[in-house]
Formats: sequence, C-alpha cells, structure tokens
Amino acid sequence: MNLLEKLKQLPNDAGVYQYFDKDGHLLYIGKAKVLKNRVKSYFKFTPKLLPADKLGPRIYKMISEVVSCEWIVVPNEHDALILENSLIKQLKPKYNILLRDDKTYPYIVIDYNQDFPRLEITRRILKEKNVKYFGPYSTGAKDMLDSIYEIVPLVQKKSCVSGKKACLFHQIQKCLAPCENKISKEDYAKIVETALEYIYNKSKLITKLNERMSQYANNFRFEEAMTLRDRIKTIEKSQIKSGIDLATNEDIDIFAITASNKKAVVVRMFLRDGKLASSSHDFLKVNNFDENFDFDYNEAYKRAIINYYDNEIPLLPKEILTGIELEDVEELEDFLQTRFSKKIKVLNPKKDKKKDIVQIALNNCDELLRIDSSRNQTTIYEELKDLFGLETLPYLIESYDNSHMMGQATVGAMVVWNEDINAFDKKAFRHYNLESKDEYSQMREMLIRRVENFEKNPAPDLWIIDGGETLLKLAYDIVQSVGVNLDIIAVAKEKVDAKAHRAKGAAKDIIHYKTKNGEFKNFKLSTSDKRLQFVQRQRDEAHRFVINFHKKQKRAQDKQISLLQIKGIGEAKIKKLLLYFGEFEKIRNASVEELKNVLNEKDALTIANYFINPKD
Repeated sequence: MNLLEKLKQLPNDAGVYQYFDKDGHLLYIGKAKVLKNRVKSYFKFTPKLLPADKLGPRIYKMISEVVSCEWIVVPNEHDALILENSLIKQLKPKYNILLRDDKTYPYIVIDYNQDFPRLEITRRILKEKNVKYFGPYSTGAKDMLDSIYEIVPLVQKKSCVSGKKACLFHQIQKCLAPCENKISKEDYAKIVETALEYIYNKSKLITKLNERMSQYANNFRFEEAMTLRDRIKTIEKSQIKSGIDLATNEDIDIFAITASNKKAVVVRMFLRDGKLASSSHDFLKVNNFDENFDFDYNEAYKRAIINYYDNEIPLLPKEILTGIELEDVEELEDFLQTRFSKKIKVLNPKKDKKKDIVQIALNNCDELLRIDSSRNQTTIYEELKDLFGLETLPYLIESYDNSHMMGQATVGAMVVWNEDINAFDKKAFRHYNLESKDEYSQMREMLIRRVENFEKNPAPDLWIIDGGETLLKLAYDIVQSVGVNLDIIAVAKEKVDAKAHRAKGAAKDIIHYKTKNGEFKNFKLSTSDKRLQFVQRQRDEAHRFVINFHKKQKRAQDKQISLLQIKGIGEAKIKKLLLYFGEFEKIRNASVEELKNVLNEKDALTIANYFINPKD
C-alpha cells in the first residue's frame, strides 16, 4: 500500500503516528488529538502528494523522506502524550528532539513526626504528613548534608535516638545526646532551625566552610582542608547566582532553552520558598539541525517538561515558567493535573521579577553554549560521527564483550561511556550471566536482554561490539527488529598467526561499520589514531570488566566442584556437566533423564541420589 492510500485510512481518533523512510528507518513520532487532521496537515495532495508549503525547512526535509506511515490509536489525547514520550525515548527517531532520560533528583527531607528529627536525602515521596522537602538538587545534596552535620550537633544516625546511652558522637561534641535526655525537644528544635538556615542560605554555609578550611590549613591539616575545598566547589555548582528574591514563599520551576551553533541547551532552575534552591542543564540532541534550519522551540519545551515530570516529584511547584509562550499549553497542564492530581500553571511571564528570573535562565543558556563553542572546534565525538557516518553524535556509548572457559562461567558485560562526565559511568555498568554455548549466541542473548530493557533504560547513541562483521550484522538485526535508531560499530582484534593479538600501541584492530546506504565495510586505522584509541579504550574496558566477572564466577564454580566429592564422579565429568547445563544449580536440580544426556546411567543415578541424600 503506498503512502497516499495509507493516509486515506487515517482515523478520527486520538493517537500516535510514526513516519518511516524508504529503508524502513523511523524518522519521526508525533501525537494527535485527531490523527486524520494532524497527519494530513503535513502534506498537500494536489497536483501530487508533496510536503505542505507551510512547513519549516527541517520538517519539510523530513516529510520529503517519508514513504510510510503507521499509527496507534489510544483512548484520549493524554494517553497519546504519554505514549509519544515513551516511544521517543525508546526508539530515538531521527527528526525528534531527544533529551537524555531525566533522572529523579535527590531532595533533603526532614520528618517533623520524630521527636528529634534528622535531615536525610531521599528520591521518593514519603507517605507521612508533616514532612518537609528541600530541593531538588542536581548536585551537592550529600556535600551540603555532610557539612551541616559537622557544623550543627544534630542526631547523627537513625539508631542514635533509639539507643539508651550516649555514643562517640556525643564525646566528640557532634551530638547533644537526646538518648540520655541531655537536651529537651524544644531546645533541639532550635538546633534544627539553625541547620535549616544553612539550607535556605547556601552562601552562609559556604562562608562557614571557608572559615573551617582556613583553620585546617593553618593547623597543617591539609588533607581535611582539601576535602572541604572540594565540597565547597560541589555545593557552588548546584546554583546559579540570581540575586533575585521573589519576596514570597512560592515554589516555582523554570525551564529555559536556547539553540545556536548546531546545539541546543535546556536550563532548569528550582525556586523554593521564593529563593533559588538549585539548577541543572542538559544539551539536547537535535539531528539534521543547522543555522539555516528552524529549531522547534515548542517541541523542545514540551519534551523537557514532560521528560522531567514523568518521574516521582516529592515537592511540586505552584507554577512552571518558560522562556517562550508555548502552544497548546493546556495540554501540558492537563498532563500535570492527571499525573499529580494538582493544578500547575505553565506560564511565560511578561513582567516583574518572574520575567527577570526567566531571563537569568536564558542568559545561562547563552553562556553554556558560548563555553561549549569555545572548546575544541572538533571533538572526538564529531570525528567518530564523520568517520563512521553515524546518524547522531555518540555522547552515550555502550560497549559489549563476553567471556567463558570451555563453556564454564559464561558471562557478558556492558560498560558505559558518558560525555556528560567525560568518563566511564561505572554505576551504569552491567554484568550478564549467560546460558548460550557459543560466542555468537552469547552476544545475541546479551543484546536481546539489553533491548528488552530499553523501555526502562533507553538506548544509547552508539553500541561498540567486541567482534567482527558477523556480530555487527547480528546487532543491527536485533535493534532493527524493534525499530530502534541506534548506531553500531564492531572492533575485531588483529589476527597474528591465526590468534587474536592484543597489545596496547601495537594492535591494528579492524573496525567494522555500516554505511548510510546499508553496506558493511571495514578498515584499519593507524595505531596512533586518536579515534582508534578512543574506540579501543571502550572495548578494552568492556574486556577488563567481563574478565574480572568471569574470574569471580569461575572461582565460585571451582569452589562448588571441589566441594562435590562423589565416588566415581571426577572433576572432568563435573566440567562436562557444567558445559552442558551452564551452571551448578541446574545440575543439582536435573532429573536422571536429563543427566543421562551427558553421562551414562550409572553416573546419572549416582549424582541424582547424591543431591537427594548428600553426604557430609
């Protein structure tokens, strides 16, 4: 069915639509209150089917590439909005504005239901009443809390109050021992208020920390002074100096977005009790965007707001302020009302201090773009994109490797490189215990498990596979089966005398990639090439991580083998069983018939009986 015939079948329902190019690649995902009206608005139908004249240059280019359209009908526009956001994060369409998945920011919380309340960090909503939140904090929450606990003699640990005897914290004058009734609830409440002043006024906290840092330095306690110096820097990072006090107790979130030089940035600022609590920023990913093409600010703001508030938010604002007047603002307000059962206005202020604070956020967008453009004109990410013809700049990279020894301790690993921190994100590393017997099937098992998790943990910009063209084709087959736009390259180690050769500075690895016209090609780079070294670094980290996990699993299996002392069943037979079953626990639970697939009937009965009546 051609595109024109498909468009004639569009329904009058709410839903999500998807555009595809001639190769079946996903170009764009959108949502509509009425699918028929929205999708047809992109086209003109006479004298033949063409992009509509009113479209901006970027969307006109996209519609020129469309050869197929699919849609999903949903009950209402709200459901369409939620589905659209979920699909965009999972499938990474070529022409949508993509944000890195917003995490839930930490908050500082105090529970006034406690007789002697403490300050703690949380990312979740506490069900109790009489609980107060401070934040969110993009960075610095733990440093603030650690500093406050050093300066103010609050109850240091949860277990302290339940104890009946003063502990070491009382002896070193960091706690006033409410456990021994050495302080009343009323006097402790005054100490809590002192602690909260440092949260309300970060400058006061930083001044106090600077005083302590000087004291440590003067007493030659340089290590402690350096710790405080680092803490101060982290706390300072969490705020933009606005100089504005709204003179109210309002809670307000601000979103500002600016685009230039083929990049866009979103700044978020969080005002609590009328004062700036913290701020954060992210660079947006916009494919096919340059100075001559239009940037869809309306879509960018919508993506940023929905992405952020699609999480649990312990402390909701009264208003959300934006840098421009948004279209269809009622749609966003309905989303927030449905999500949180609270009316939150989305406004573009035109006067007074609220307009000024939005302008500060916009000024910070300009500054972030200026700083970014003043860095290296061509980054390693741009060089990789050009070299391999990637669809997007590879700011978030996942690399994969697997390991086993004669079928034993079969494992895989994923390591993650994040441009945000310009380093490996070790918290995002993952191990995989695998059941497959050969390397091809092991890689397939691992990648399928990762793809199945895209809904919870969206796809990166680039996969790097330790292997050759066969594994590269496998990886592309897997991601294309679920419609994800994801660049992939594979790195095959140089063969020396038919063996893989790995030597830093001398490994002439072969890099396999897929061209834009669908051909699979490969080449070697000079060992001094920075692009090769960057890719090798990703591959080698995956190799190191998987080998360490393999050794750990192998030691565990060897320990189990050594513990198994059965007459007539030696280590060789146990390894044969492990090669077949994959792990020790499956041998333990296997039936006689299953064991006979590997060993003779006598040995199978011996093992089965052993696990029924094990000998000490």
